[in-house]
Amino acid sequence: MLPPEGWTRVSVRRTHLELRDRETLRPARPPVETVELVRRHPISAMEYLELYSLVGELWLWRDRLVWTRDELERYLASPDVFVWSVHVRGVTAGYFELRRHTDQTIEVMYFGLAAPFIGRGIGGWLLTRAVEESFALGASRIVLNTCTLDAPQALPNYLARGFTIVSEDRYLLDVPAHQAPSVPSPRVATRS
Repeated sequence: MLPPEGWTRVSVRRTHLELRDRETLRPARPPVETVELVRRHPISAMEYLELYSLVGELWLWRDRLVWTRDELERYLASPDVFVWSVHVRGVTAGYFELRRHTDQTIEVMYFGLAAPFIGRGIGGWLLTRAVEESFALGASRIVLNTCTLDAPQALPNYLARGFTIVSEDRYLLDVPAHQAPSVPSPRVATRS
């Protein structure tokens, strides 16, 4: 079956990573500018979708957009889901979402910065904080995955913080033609 008109099919590489213990974490330097990390609890579906779209629109995140409001509200109310946002001078710069599994694995479900804040030394610090919060929640290990549709800084950031690659897979995805990558590249960011 062909993609719908105005869309194109791209091959996506997804990379699965893990961090097995706190000692493996290589913390990033704090950002030069003052940042504030805020636990978003409770968080409404509307507030969550604002964060999700702020970070993910550029990278074609759409998984949470197909959930009903009730589905998203139930998910966000779970005692095993944790959302933090990062702010620079009162402006939301990005967020991360953690999910605790029954085996005490913490999964970084989503992680990222809004476009104006990429390349300003915030991402490494934010990932360090996501890892620290995961271990504070009792993580036995931390897992995440990245894909080739997203920010080029993501995979190097994960590796620099001590994550190791566990596996890779490929899949085809239909994307709006005007947003399709023009050439294959090693662009990655967290997505589940």
